Formats: sequence, structure tokens, C-alpha cells
Amino acid sequence: MIKIGCHLSVAKGFTNMAKQALNIGANTFQFFTRNPRGGNAKEIDIDDINSFLDICKSNNFGKIIAHAPYTLNPCSSDKKVREFAFKVMKEDMERMNNLPGNLYNFHPGSHTGQGIEKGIEFIIDFINENVKPEHKTTILIETMAGKGTEIGGR
Repeated sequence: MIKIGCHLSVAKGFTNMAKQALNIGANTFQFFTRNPRGGNAKEIDIDDINSFLDICKSNNFGKIIAHAPYTLNPCSSDKKVREFAFKVMKEDMERMNNLPGNLYNFHPGSHTGQGIEKGIEFIIDFINENVKPEHKTTILIETMAGKGTEIGGR
């Protein structure tokens, strides 16, 4: 079966996203784990998650994709920017354990002048630090256009 989806807002909860998807004939979707420009994620409501999972199961939904905020830059030369990326992904991976078997997508970021090799080292450290055996989510690294100091354009 083909899986068709769209990008939905998590602002009103997971159950609301599932209902919105059904209303437009979608059987999968993507959502930002928090504001696309960063910030704190909404508290998890277990009742909302359980209702969401029931809707997904009874309607044969495909895997859903959680998208990290665009401000996540694990390969920045700025330590504070990298620390924010680590904090966000750690929180997001823990949150995604409530939605087992789904996907988490992030952009690798920009090396901000320190060179592609150093940027890739930071990305490897970032993934190794945040991927744990207890996680039930597949991590996706989304390509970048390759402009400026972006990593992932080729």
C-alpha cells in the first residue's frame, strides 16, 4: 500500500495530527518535534499518545517522521550551538520512545568554517552520543543543498 502524507503541526497534540491526516486522506505524516526554529518541546501526554497509536494502528498508518528543528547544528564551531543540538536530540529520542518504530530526521548542519572533516567528526560524535540501544527510532540524516559550509550536499 502506498503511504501518502504531509507536514502537520504537533501544537494540538498527536491525536489531532492523526485526525487531520485522516481528514485529508493521508496515512502518514511528518511533524516538527518543537518549533522549527528551536525552543522547548511540548510536554508528552501519554493519553494523547495512546489515542494516537490506536488511530494509527486501526487506520494502517505508515511510519511517521519527527523532524528536528532547523536550528539543530551538531557540527558548528560554536560549542554552545553543538550543546543545544545534543540537548534537543537527547530529549527528542527519549520522547520518540513513546512512538516506537518510527523515524527521526535531522539536517547535519554547517561546519561554520572549521572544515568539512572537523564538521563530520562532530556529527559522528553527535550520533554516537545520542543513539542508544534502548531507542526504538530510526534516525535519518537529511541532505542539504550544499551552500556555504553546509555538510550533506554531496
